[in-house]
Amino acid sequence: MAGTLYVVGTPIGNLKDITYRAVETLSSVDVIACEDTRVSLKLLSYYNVKKPLISYYKQKEREGSEKIISLLKEGKNVALITDAGMPCVSDPGAKVVKKMAETDEAQKFADYFDFSEPLRRCSSHRLLAMRRGQEAGVLRVGIAIADEEPVEDRLRRQFVRGHGACQSLVGEAVEDAFRRLIDPSIENEFTALSKEKADEEAIHVFAENLRQLLLSAPLGQKRVMAIDPGFANGCKIACLDAQGNLLHHEILYPHPPKRHRAQATVAAARMVKDFAIEAIAIGNGTASRETRDFVDEMLDYNPALPEVSVFTVSEDGASIYSASPTAREEFPDEDVTTRGAVSIGRRLMDPLAELVKIDPKSIGVGQYQHDVDQTQLKKSLDTVVMSCVNSVGVNLNTASQHLLTYVSGLGPTLAKNIVEYRKENGAFASRAQLKKVPRLGPSAFEQCAGFLRIPGAKNPLDNSAVHPERYALVEQMAKDQGVTVKQLVEDKDLQKKIDIKKYVTAEVGMPTLMDIMAELDKPGLDPRGEVEKFEFDASIKTIEDLQEGMVVPGIVTNITKFGAFVDIGVHNDGLVHVSQMSNRYISDPSEVVKLHEHVMVRVTEVDLKRKRIALSMKGVK
Repeated sequence: MAGTLYVVGTPIGNLKDITYRAVETLSSVDVIACEDTRVSLKLLSYYNVKKPLISYYKQKEREGSEKIISLLKEGKNVALITDAGMPCVSDPGAKVVKKMAETDEAQKFADYFDFSEPLRRCSSHRLLAMRRGQEAGVLRVGIAIADEEPVEDRLRRQFVRGHGACQSLVGEAVEDAFRRLIDPSIENEFTALSKEKADEEAIHVFAENLRQLLLSAPLGQKRVMAIDPGFANGCKIACLDAQGNLLHHEILYPHPPKRHRAQATVAAARMVKDFAIEAIAIGNGTASRETRDFVDEMLDYNPALPEVSVFTVSEDGASIYSASPTAREEFPDEDVTTRGAVSIGRRLMDPLAELVKIDPKSIGVGQYQHDVDQTQLKKSLDTVVMSCVNSVGVNLNTASQHLLTYVSGLGPTLAKNIVEYRKENGAFASRAQLKKVPRLGPSAFEQCAGFLRIPGAKNPLDNSAVHPERYALVEQMAKDQGVTVKQLVEDKDLQKKIDIKKYVTAEVGMPTLMDIMAELDKPGLDPRGEVEKFEFDASIKTIEDLQEGMVVPGIVTNITKFGAFVDIGVHNDGLVHVSQMSNRYISDPSEVVKLHEHVMVRVTEVDLKRKRIALSMKGVK
């Protein structure tokens, strides 16, 4: 982490004319930069401050500035002082500050140089951005009373009565109390309160984004070729069967510097044919666009191959998973590159099942996730993951131990016991068989059974959200219609004939019965929909290719309170500010867009220096 540059005012004429904070700062830093070390030593000796000194007087300003910047990059804290007065106004220290402001690190926070606004109107993302800038040593953030003088006047009126020596002392005490104790205390209190509020908003946005990501449409059980693209290190290929098991892996080099394009084309076509590949998943990282072009050319060059769908998949967090204990347990004999490619392929097949293995903070859908309260963040995100897993349901015979952990009523121990029981005894034939799992008692069964699915089970209700406690009720409905449960599930006309009011009891109310009928209508239906194909504009590959006014396709990659980030295929996401999302007023970007939604946007501004792209959705169809 970079160090902090402190700009410290020093006395003019009288060494005692210096603030407490200035002395404390000079005593705490690692190095003091000054114009003339002889002059500054008098001040520092007076207050017994013994710190290394470096000079930055006008004749040495370039050398001194570079030295100061170097120290800051090393993590050293530096105090900048002048012979007398405030640095950066007319002395060479101004050049130091200017040079630091031009660094890449500082430019990230350039919008907040000399920035101020009422705290009540300061949005959570701006507050967290400024706090991050302060942590990086680029900004100095403070909260101050808009007009301090009236506060002191009110305090004087309250505590100072009359005129005289005693009253003068009380007045000085009031002034000292306000400036040294009350004012800092107010600042600290409002700093904590504003940070807490900002954290709540940021966590809420992160949680909603995570929910949308986890509920992304799955491709389903298809044979997939997963590609983790790259240039010098090649494209890592992993071929998976319909259950996500690794069948084959190798590395191809179709791109510079090796350019083995012909060999890569032959090898890729061979793998598509040999493993009956039905879909290709390409990571969206480095060389993604180039790899997509290569895959399209390979498929065009081999028309005899069966039709294969090609998808671009977010690889955020894939490297985190590949080095995790979960990945090592799943693939103990494979390296991290192979594990990463497998993760990309599985994300296409079932995003939920794969993403739950990764720390949500590494998935890339939050903002300032490392700056907010980590305990509250983890609690909120864990709740979202569990909610998503339970709403979709889990295939009892294919779910990993990690995924089962998030099912209501289960934990690490029971999830492990279920997987071990499955290995020893084969696939579960019914939900009732869960009761044979060691340590899975009646209470755990009651909580988890409704969220676990068994496709192809003898009892069709085992592949539905109907809880085993209500099987007898459905059986009674089928009996009253003179059919089996299987026939009732398959025949929509029979379901319409059922008068559910007849089945209302003290234990089963109308809402429960309506849920049961909805599930019978579409048993085991995945609520996540179907995955859609997407292609970027082929003529745009870098930020330099963009021109103002262009209308291009994009994918929403992140949603914040102030807008949405959209990937338009140039390795730098563009921002659609909330004011540019619609012709009507929008208070929350989630009203207009969803995560991973395919949108058309117009380029309104391109900042090549800061690699920023401004986009608009107004009037774009």
